[in-house]
Amino acid sequence: MNTLEIISMPFTHTSIDSLQGKPYSDYPVVYFLNNHTMVYIGESVAVRNRMKNHLNNLERKSLDQMTLIVHEKFNRSATYNIETKLINYFLADERYKLQNKSQTADSVSHNYYDKSFYNEKLFNELWDQLKEKDYVTHSREVIENKDIFKLSPFKELSAEQIELKEKIIEVCEKHIKDEEPFVFLVKGEAGTGKSVVLSAVFNRIQELAKEKSSALHNSNNFLLVNHSEMLKTYQKIAGKVKALRKNNFDKPTPFINKRKKANEKADIVFVDEAHLLLTRSDSFNNFKENNHLEEIMKHSKIVILVFDDKQVLKMKSYWDKNKLLRLVDSQHSEEFILKNQFRMRASNHMIRWIDHLIEKKITPIPEKEEFDFQIFDSAAKMYKEIREKNKKFGLARMVSTFDYVHKKDGETYYIEEDQFKLPWNTTEGDTTWAEREDTIREVGSIYTIQGFDLNYVGVILGPSVSYDEEKNELKIITEHYRDTEAFRGKDEFVDPESVKEKIIINSINVLLKRGIKGLYIFASNSKLRAHLLKLYQNRTKNYGNMMVAEDNSNYH
Repeated sequence: MNTLEIISMPFTHTSIDSLQGKPYSDYPVVYFLNNHTMVYIGESVAVRNRMKNHLNNLERKSLDQMTLIVHEKFNRSATYNIETKLINYFLADERYKLQNKSQTADSVSHNYYDKSFYNEKLFNELWDQLKEKDYVTHSREVIENKDIFKLSPFKELSAEQIELKEKIIEVCEKHIKDEEPFVFLVKGEAGTGKSVVLSAVFNRIQELAKEKSSALHNSNNFLLVNHSEMLKTYQKIAGKVKALRKNNFDKPTPFINKRKKANEKADIVFVDEAHLLLTRSDSFNNFKENNHLEEIMKHSKIVILVFDDKQVLKMKSYWDKNKLLRLVDSQHSEEFILKNQFRMRASNHMIRWIDHLIEKKITPIPEKEEFDFQIFDSAAKMYKEIREKNKKFGLARMVSTFDYVHKKDGETYYIEEDQFKLPWNTTEGDTTWAEREDTIREVGSIYTIQGFDLNYVGVILGPSVSYDEEKNELKIITEHYRDTEAFRGKDEFVDPESVKEKIIINSINVLLKRGIKGLYIFASNSKLRAHLLKLYQNRTKNYGNMMVAEDNSNYH
């Protein structure tokens, strides 16, 4: 037991009996049971008894192989940690369908003595050995870059996320028999983990729907997302998780049309990326009613909405606070706000700089930190660096504001800047855009990347993003924005120009907050580019001045 051991044997009474007297028989271990298509992962301090219980479980009886993971330094915190990680990695490995159910309510991500050893060094060694012995297919690096891994319903959650998960379940159990639709609104900016919580809680709701003792037994529930790339990810997860079915996931318009045709209500409907819901009829999407949310509420008992008004990208789905309030009765609704940023491994100062930019303020750039932030004088140089990062870490991509022509007519359209020329993204097949290896030779748009993570993102701020020298702030030139679909229906607004600007600013927000490890920026506009480069080159000096100004402001 001095080193990591992986011990495999047939899953039989004889094998279980052979564990008698082994030094690990009454010691914390992690294990998995599998056959050619299914796997169950667990941990125990009494492995013989646990295995006997599993043999008496009808579902577990179909599994024929037992594998124990043993180490002298294991403790209960460590084995729980490794069990949870194995569940998530096995899901994203996609070799097996998981028999596991959701983790317990207190499965909150927590620290314990020497966690980095177990969570990183030992787990990495374990996974590498499992791959070497052909128990699993993909390397850690490949798995960690998969969207199915990042949206796994088995992820450890923070205390804030656990609170939200429990609150949603409580709301569903309380209001499942209400006559009027109840709306629970989850707000949070990009990177706060909204979709991770939604994936976890929807899986738990679907488990409860199968439990006779639950208030939600036999409930008919759905998760909707008006985003083709994200729908692919959810459906891929559904194919590998016991409680989920692919037909539990849909887009809003087909969901509404199916309910209308069958003249029936769903019970609980989760809506991810609810800021993409239509606020008017749209013949292109075969939606003939006035408003997606209004129709979803008509055909549901409970609606769980995940919403960020800073990610609204089209006039036909333009949401603001007043529009929401007109639809959602405060007596039949609740709200929860997620605040902690999880995607970007950046300091608060760096995130604040990005938030200021989204407010059009250009402030001094923070000092160099672990998060890799760079301003480039050339899109070609930025692309070269992105390619290098993609070779080393994977999941590094170029993206751009929608300032270059892109039509859905089968032709290829390019983003061109100085020595740089690449085509706009394609969205073919079942794999999401960023996960396809060939898309390193494309430029992504807000519509392919919204809701997803990248390791490194190279953002081209196109001609619509300029610089006002007098005000020292961003200047948005709406006529340079080439997303004609985004501005369709502008005549319905009292001040369409301000709405256009808000949509462009929102698109910048979406693009700048994609990178986990790094953010690179190239500005097409020469004035903006020169100003950002000057701030970047003088960032230590500027940052010091900014900190003094902030300190002094505390005395006023």
